[in-house]
Order: sequence, then structure tokens, then C-alpha cells
Amino acid sequence: MKRVREFFSIPWYPLAISIYPALTLLSSNLGEVQSDAGARAIFASLLFSAMIYFILWAFLRYVHKAAFLSALWLGLFFGFGHAYIYLLKDYADYAAWLIYGLGILFALALFWATRPALDFISAAPIINTISAALILMVTWNLIAGMNPRRASALGADHAPIQINLRAPQNPPDVYYFILDSYARADLLKKAYGYDNSEFLKELQARGFYIADCSQSNYVRTDVSLASSLNMSYLQDLDNEFTPESTKRRTLWNSLAHNAARYNFESMGYKTVNFATGFAWNELRDVDMFIEPPRMTSGMTEFEGLFLDTTLARYLKNWGWVDPDAIMGQTFRDRFNIVFDSMDELAAMREPHFAYIHIISPHPPFVFDAQGNPTHPADFWNEKKLYPANLYKKGYTDQMTFLNQKMLRAIDTLLAESDTPPVIIIQGDHGPWLQPKDRHTWILNAYYLPKNNDKLYSTISPVNTFRLVFNSYFGGEYDLLEDVTYHSPVPKVYDFSVIPNTCK
Repeated sequence: MKRVREFFSIPWYPLAISIYPALTLLSSNLGEVQSDAGARAIFASLLFSAMIYFILWAFLRYVHKAAFLSALWLGLFFGFGHAYIYLLKDYADYAAWLIYGLGILFALALFWATRPALDFISAAPIINTISAALILMVTWNLIAGMNPRRASALGADHAPIQINLRAPQNPPDVYYFILDSYARADLLKKAYGYDNSEFLKELQARGFYIADCSQSNYVRTDVSLASSLNMSYLQDLDNEFTPESTKRRTLWNSLAHNAARYNFESMGYKTVNFATGFAWNELRDVDMFIEPPRMTSGMTEFEGLFLDTTLARYLKNWGWVDPDAIMGQTFRDRFNIVFDSMDELAAMREPHFAYIHIISPHPPFVFDAQGNPTHPADFWNEKKLYPANLYKKGYTDQMTFLNQKMLRAIDTLLAESDTPPVIIIQGDHGPWLQPKDRHTWILNAYYLPKNNDKLYSTISPVNTFRLVFNSYFGGEYDLLEDVTYHSPVPKVYDFSVIPNTCK
């Protein structure tokens, strides 16, 4: 007990205070980022607070005064961005004056903390205890929010698994490419005047079937993919998906621990996944998870968000740091590592199921048509909204480059696989800024060796793996009626039917 009292009498609270903002921001965004996304932000905050603490101690020559003043200044530093964002949203004219108010508060804190009559010794145990309690609470929230599961678990109560599936003697590798927001050819022509026929002809020349009247089953990525990978409509997948619900925890769990993955793993397949930058769509407990190096990469989206909540946001305002350019490079790194890994995947000895979600041609637009880097901010306005003309250019240019990379990847997989692989290329939904019905018109292309004749023009993603398991693994799935549903935000399970009018 004595040692505990002695420990809490040491003024270490500035260090605890410095990591609390990053932990809190991480906790509130845990569904969107991985739990280790805040590692560098926490380390940088600790380093910064230690530097402030040391400088003030060297100046004041009194550790408790230095600690108390450090805590005040750190609170102002880390809270500045939140106040700035609030004012910018509702009182934009006052936001620019906030820095002057902050300067006054810094000066008042210095004046108060350096008064000779105050030593702050008795404050140390109290502030230490409060700081420790805050850290423990937010850490507990983080741990609870991680919700770890076994790789063989299922995320939805009614996932349609089959225990009688059997891999053939020479099982095919299965590659499931999701090209985010990739539209059907007729939509590209109508909306953008973009002729995608050359790419489709190249796919057909390689043996692909193009379902030229396909629609996605849903209009949002997480809802759409949870349905596709579980081979079911969400209304039948779990009792939690009711029209009045806005919760997504079960949805995201059902995406990560889906029926298709379960079936493949039960047959001895290895599973492969790539980083997307969206935690709910990263299957990090697979056999092979591939991502660019974390600690040596550029600033992440989370770190840019954290920067905006602190006084350091002025590094961006003054042009010393460009988070948009850094974010663009991060997306390029994740894009490139997918295509750089095709030889490695094709060379794997074990049969494998690779779920490969590529955030392209979806924004941000980070490549031009030749694959040269572009600046994401060049395609949005001052409110970070995409004008139609800039969206069209960014989308079609990025698609042109993506088409080239996809053809090379397919050639690699076909040439280097001992057994002809199964390759599926789908959009999860159509492009932004389109009417509700057209927002579901997707690219849907299949390479199913000796089984392309089972495909049809209106097949939708919900039937994709039903057909794969039936064709190659002795599955007994009934094909479902191909239906498309729209739902609003935030009630993403409040579905209404969108008819398929394609002929």
C-alpha cells in the first residue's frame, strides 16, 4: 500500500493525460479502424508530452509545477481542434479567432502555475488517480469493442453453411475480387459516355462470362458484402437485421466471419485477405493477411483525424503537412500491394480462398488513367463534396488504370496456377451521384472453368457462392431469386425493392 501511495505521489499524470485523447478517438472509431491504428499517435503524444514536461522542468526547476503546467497546456493543445471543429461548423466567423483565445489561456496557465504560493504537491495523487481511471475506462471500452472471435466462428445466427462439402482431388483456388463501386457497362455509357467494351472483350477472350444485366443486392458496401459472402439476404441472415435497427456490430461480424469463408476453411482451404483501411472489412484472423508496412508508412486516415483534433491542425493549415496527399499515398500503397502479390498467391501450394476488396474506382481518386499519382483534393470542393464533372473524371480515369492492372493480375493467376482457378470480379454497388435504381448496376464477371454455362445475365452476388459450391464442391444450395433492395441511412435494414429493368 505504501508503494502505491508513493507511486501516486509522483506527478506522472501529464503522460497519462497526453495519451487519453488518442485512446478516446480510437475507441469512438473502433468499428472503422483497427485497434492498433492509434499506436503511432499515442507514441507521438507521449514523446511530445515528455518534451514539454522536461522543458518546463528545466525552466521552472520544480517538478510539481512543471507537471501541473504541462497538464494544463496539454489539455489546451489536445482540446483545441475539437473547439475549432465545433466553431467551424456552426460559427465559422469565430473559428479564426480561437487561436488568440488559446494564446491568452496559455499565458494565464503559465501565470497561475508559477505563482510562488502554489506548489501543487497535494494535487498529484488526485490528478494521477483521475488520469488512471480515465485511461482504464477507455482501455476497457477498446477491449470490449474488439469482440475477438475464432476464425471458424460465424457472425450471423442463420448463416447457410453446409457440412457435406468436399474439395475435389485438385481443388481450384478461388479469387473473389470486389472492385468498389465498379459499374455495369450500360451505366458507364449513359452516365459518363465511357466505353468499357474493350475491357469486357479482354475478359471474355480469357474465358470470363459477363452478367450484363446484373444488379447488386444492396446499395451499401457492408450490407452488400455481408449478403454476398453469406449467400443470403440479410432479412434471412440474422434476427437483428430489423427495419428499426441501426446497429452494425452483427453486420460487420457476419461479414468477417461469413458462410463462404467457413465453408472453405472447413474443407481445408487457406484464407487470404488484404488491407482496405476499413476495420470492419479487414479479416485479420485469416491465414494470410497482407498490408503495407504499418509503422514505416505515411500518415494514416486515423492519424490525420487525430491531427485535426489538436493544435497541430495548423501544420496542415500552414501547408507544412498535407494529410490529403499522405492519405492518397496510403491508398496507392494498399492498391499496389494487391497487384504486387499475385505471383505469391498463385504460387501458394495449399488451396486458398482470397477475398480481395480493392477501393477503386471508388474515391479517393489517387491514380490517373496512366497510373500516375493524383492529389485526392483536386476532385472535391471546399466542403469535400464531389462535383459531378470532377467525380466523372476521377472515376473514369481510375477505372481505366484499374482495368489494366486487373488484366495483368488475371493473366498471372491463369498462367501460374496448376489447376484452373475460380475468379469472380464484382462491384459491390454502382458509382455515387446516380439515381437510386442505377446505383445498383454493377460489373459481375465470372471465370468458372467448365461451369460458365450455369451462369445467366441477371445473376446477382447473393447467388455467387451458392453456384461455386454447387459446381465444384458438391454443394446442394438452391439458387435464390435475384432481388435488389434499397435502404436509407441510418436505417440500413429498412428495405424496399428496386426492380431489375435490364433486358
